[in-house]
Amino acid sequence: MKKLLISLLVLNHSLLYAQNAKTIHDQAIVVDTHGDILFNQIKSGIDIGQLQHTGNFDLVRAKQGGLDVQVFSIWCDEKGGFAVANQEIDSLYSLIKRYPQKIMLVKNADDLEKAVKEKKLAAMIGVEGGHMIENSLDKLEQLAKRGMIYLTLTWNNSTPWASSAAEETSGKVKKEQAGLNDFGRQVIHKMNELGVMVDLSHVGVATFFDAINESKKPILVSHSCVYALNPVPRNLNDKQIKAVGKNGGVISLNFYAGFLDSTFNAKQKVFFAKYDSELKSLSAKYGRSNAIDTLISLHPADAEATKPSIETLIDHVDYIVKLIGVDHVGFGADFDGAESFPSGLNSVADYPKITAALLKRGYKPAEVTKILGGNFVRLLREVKSKK
Repeated sequence: MKKLLISLLVLNHSLLYAQNAKTIHDQAIVVDTHGDILFNQIKSGIDIGQLQHTGNFDLVRAKQGGLDVQVFSIWCDEKGGFAVANQEIDSLYSLIKRYPQKIMLVKNADDLEKAVKEKKLAAMIGVEGGHMIENSLDKLEQLAKRGMIYLTLTWNNSTPWASSAAEETSGKVKKEQAGLNDFGRQVIHKMNELGVMVDLSHVGVATFFDAINESKKPILVSHSCVYALNPVPRNLNDKQIKAVGKNGGVISLNFYAGFLDSTFNAKQKVFFAKYDSELKSLSAKYGRSNAIDTLISLHPADAEATKPSIETLIDHVDYIVKLIGVDHVGFGADFDGAESFPSGLNSVADYPKITAALLKRGYKPAEVTKILGGNFVRLLREVKSKK
């Protein structure tokens, strides 16, 4: 009888905990500051307004996961530019036109809250790579008019006016040439004037500090993690994290296993070696990136063994909170832009699992609400402010 009573108490506690997590998640504004959805939509021609069984995002799974705000990344490599950016924005406009009851374009915090109230996904635009403005302040302004709420100053490639993390660390950009030049500083000033967030994911350390010191508004780091927990060039060191705290900005954590888990790359190499001939064959047929996705789908058990747990993601949250406080962290999953995420985080439908993990770690409901999206909404208001 005693064992039965204990089991019932544990069960009741678990049910109450799950109900509490669901209530907090449903009441929060849940924001994802970075998803590489549009580029893949254009390539494949799929309709992300309907439930899909590929990729990490569609409007059905977004609703299931309680996702309120999705910043759609506008991305192309260094061979593309302003025209490609507009093509991807056109595809988002088209999606909104097809599903006006499910999704609406949002450019500011008031519109964001209106979309949430109407139970529509708030669609926002983030341009990932300064090369897409083609060294033109006029093109920067045109993208802002179309709805761009942030510009990532670089992608992996540097621009003539800003150096990237990839090229600073590889030595392709010499130390004396790293950072922002005079035109780069003009870009920051123009973004401040237009109310466009300065996004410092992907940029090199020199560019990071030049930009954060130049900006009169708080900045965003849309999809990066903590260097101290996993020392890869795309992650932020302690000095950078502290600078974001001082600036009043927000660091949105990337869900990519390779940025979260310092053991992931070694595990992935073992996985690739096991299926080397198959990977080579798939790469010849589909290209390396699609080949990896296909290989993972063909061998799910082995691929799953390489993944970190959700707890690893929460470790990165903890690190930032302990260093600069709970007001400066959020999430930018990089869904549809990476091949591996923590176990159980397979799509935007899985966002409630993060709320449960944060509560389990000891975060209070008000803190969870800030992390899930409140910090981003505050940042958006401050950047759009005319002051």
